Amino acid sequence: MLQVAAKKHRGAFTLDANFELPTPGVVALFGRSGCGKTTLVNVIAGLLAAERGRVALDDAVLLDTDQGVDVPPERRRIGYVFQDARLFPHLRVQANLRYALKRAAVAPFVGLDRVVDLLDLGPLLARHTHELSGGERQRVAIGRALLSQPSLLLLDEPLASLDASRREEVLPYLESLRDQLAIPMVYVSHNFDEVLRLATHLVLMESGKTIAQGDLGEMSLHPRVRAIIGADAVGAIVDGVVLGTDASSGLTRVQVGLSVLRVHYGKSAPGTKLRVQLLARDLIVATEAPRHLSVRNSLKGVVTSVAHDVEDSDLIAIDIGGILIMARVTKAATSELALAPGTAVWALVKTASLRPHAI
Repeated sequence: MLQVAAKKHRGAFTLDANFELPTPGVVALFGRSGCGKTTLVNVIAGLLAAERGRVALDDAVLLDTDQGVDVPPERRRIGYVFQDARLFPHLRVQANLRYALKRAAVAPFVGLDRVVDLLDLGPLLARHTHELSGGERQRVAIGRALLSQPSLLLLDEPLASLDASRREEVLPYLESLRDQLAIPMVYVSHNFDEVLRLATHLVLMESGKTIAQGDLGEMSLHPRVRAIIGADAVGAIVDGVVLGTDASSGLTRVQVGLSVLRVHYGKSAPGTKLRVQLLARDLIVATEAPRHLSVRNSLKGVVTSVAHDVEDSDLIAIDIGGILIMARVTKAATSELALAPGTAVWALVKTASLRPHAI
């Protein structure tokens, strides 16, 4: 368990934040620019002194102002990846990596070869840092942070300086780290797509405070999150389990609640866990079992709430077997279909609109 509580004044800004993360896992600190995300991770790292606070990772207490505990940054066993890679320009890639390995204060639990393999750094080892692309520099920076043998990894918007193609280049490597190394991570971002791909938990920050926190699926439905990500990105994030792949269509069948989604994912073994985002704008609601449609996915459920959304539309919350999803419909449709809590419905979604990710 990672436990964080911190209070800090910086001019007119006040940080008063706290959260907990079951470990291992990835907690995303999410919120608008200027809400205090970087200030909070700097307190966790020990780079910024808190006026009052506590930081503990399992049995290791790194900061406890009440007890007079304040472990120096270099002894906290925290790896930090910044927005800019901050590599040593006079060293080649391999020397940058070996520097972290030599400076590690504990016996290695992840070696150079493993890191090189995980991040596909082999072709880069002999290069100078100025010969690297932005995505390559960030991969090297992540590798250097891992080779410091951290018990916690902090990533402060590590993809913010990259364009979309470079960001897509790096994200799969971060997913591999999450899945293959049991290192808890705190990931700072205001990009919800990155959060969707990587996080297991989300902490929502606003004006220096942590105003809500929970698992990613629960937090994806939070009204304050919806206000930040915008109407087009509103929806539910659901976790499912692969049942198998249809030989005729090539579609992967994923158990979600009491229903089955069919998605494009390629071959994956039964039991594989997948995360799928169901955008409210992509869902169609029917009050009768659909027949003779090209849509491959029909999720049977019950309406749990109807809430006003943007302009002339409503957000319909639907329980599909212990999992809530959201559909956006016009107010006219709400009235004509008599949608209300307790109404049995079918939520239809095109396979082409779904983007599954491994978890």
